[in-house]
Amino acid sequence: MSTPAAGTTKKGMFSRNDYLAPLPIPTGEKPCDVLNTIWRKNDVFIDIGNYSIGSAVMVLWPMVMLFAFMGYLFRNDHDDMHIFAVMTTFIIGVPTFFLIQGLFREVPLPVRFNRQRREVCVPRDNGEYWIVPWETVTAAATQHSSVSQGGRVTMGLLVIGFENPDPTAGEDNRHFSLGFPCGGGTTAMALWECMRSYMEVGPDSVPESGVGIAPYEETQVGLLITDLRKGEILGVLWSIFCITILGTYLAEKLQDWKLSYPPELPHPDILEWSKPLPPEQWAQRSPALAAAIVQREAELAAQAEAPA
Repeated sequence: MSTPAAGTTKKGMFSRNDYLAPLPIPTGEKPCDVLNTIWRKNDVFIDIGNYSIGSAVMVLWPMVMLFAFMGYLFRNDHDDMHIFAVMTTFIIGVPTFFLIQGLFREVPLPVRFNRQRREVCVPRDNGEYWIVPWETVTAAATQHSSVSQGGRVTMGLLVIGFENPDPTAGEDNRHFSLGFPCGGGTTAMALWECMRSYMEVGPDSVPESGVGIAPYEETQVGLLITDLRKGEILGVLWSIFCITILGTYLAEKLQDWKLSYPPELPHPDILEWSKPLPPEQWAQRSPALAAAIVQREAELAAQAEAPA
């Protein structure tokens, strides 16, 4: 499957695609884990997960608040209340059912990037694992806009693709991709840099894992109490708005519950593959990637020095 060269940008009237890999050259953005995709990080590998029950809660919770307010307005009108109850059941009840069902499913296994071997372990639904060379991984930031009476709306993804290394694999088992709804553009590049910088620069170049139970001071309620003690009224009001209207506290607790102990890749071969190697056995960049990185870094330096 042919892919445009990294660094290529294709623009349309309402779309933009930025191709980031292969080869994984610098984007110029600082690594930023905007979706808490880093589930585990050490000197050997980084686990990248694509599971966010909190985002689903924050989409559903404002709708619950809106329909609760509408129900209060219709409380004395029995005819409209019956219609409203049926409408609420479909609009709120069905997504809530799937959300609750998702809470009791196992968290999908993460993709593991091994920097010492310069390989990626991709777990599949059938219990199979692909070991993919790092430099063959594809990445693109896609962004699309639509215009309506409400104005312009922009949505985007970071899409990371992997090819099955087995040449005999069937057509339905040759490709696998992960989509991260981070908005595209520079935000997607910053998220991609968490993986690229880890593999090409080192573990200290990317943020620590943000999943699991955070210190109390960093929780939504902890921030509210801190702002209250400091007398920062705007911070207090914003925290109350987030907790009550956006449902951030519930989203935070459910996310903590599901990801307090991120799933491990259990296969014995993968556990062996994940063990550290002596430095002399570490895999090295290909000459093509080394040259591409040097060229890209020179381009970024020239852009930084150019007058605005």
